[in-house]
Amino acid sequence: MFTGLIETTGRIDALDRDGNGGRLRIETSLSPELTPGESVAVNGVCLTVTSCTDTTASFDVAPVTLEVTTLAHAVPGGRVNLERSLRAGDRLGGHFVLGHVDGTAAIRSFEPHGDSFWLELALPGSLAPYLISKGSIAVDGISLTVAELAEEHFGVQIVPFTRSHTALGHAKAGDLVNLEVDVLGKYVARLLAVRLEGHDAGATTLGVPDAFARVLSGDLP
Repeated sequence: MFTGLIETTGRIDALDRDGNGGRLRIETSLSPELTPGESVAVNGVCLTVTSCTDTTASFDVAPVTLEVTTLAHAVPGGRVNLERSLRAGDRLGGHFVLGHVDGTAAIRSFEPHGDSFWLELALPGSLAPYLISKGSIAVDGISLTVAELAEEHFGVQIVPFTRSHTALGHAKAGDLVNLEVDVLGKYVARLLAVRLEGHDAGATTLGVPDAFARVLSGDLP
């Protein structure tokens, strides 16, 4: 489990594909402090350290991870956000982030906005039911607050510190990012969907977002 507060960034050294999976090697200042078996969020993706040197850390990447995250597009020299797992007793400055990416989205725009920056991203329809205004979302592992929510996009405010201390400093329109919605919202959606299934036998064919939408629309007595 993570908090979405990025510790540092790393530089991709290599992604060696092996069949459908791969081995990701990252150059990072954290490597002397890492041990094999430890969990690290890499751009919001929970990965396990398989080996490390004084300058690099390596991770096995499963085929399904490459299918559903931006790691499939990793190229040498690319910057990634890094966060070690939360320890019991640590301050929780962001929100609960599991490192289980729900989908990817394209950056629509990333522009200065007063003293800060405005980041606007496309909103995948499958994730729309889980976002709320002023709610939390992880973008490439960064804990952010939904400042604007529309039908096909959402916006977040990026303060200068976040831009300069994360991989967002290199982000631009058209880039893909990993999204993880708030886990609390996913559990609420699932519980409401199960409730709806119990009320309407035909609802068992619905996906959780569809069932959630019916509950929100008042389609329950």
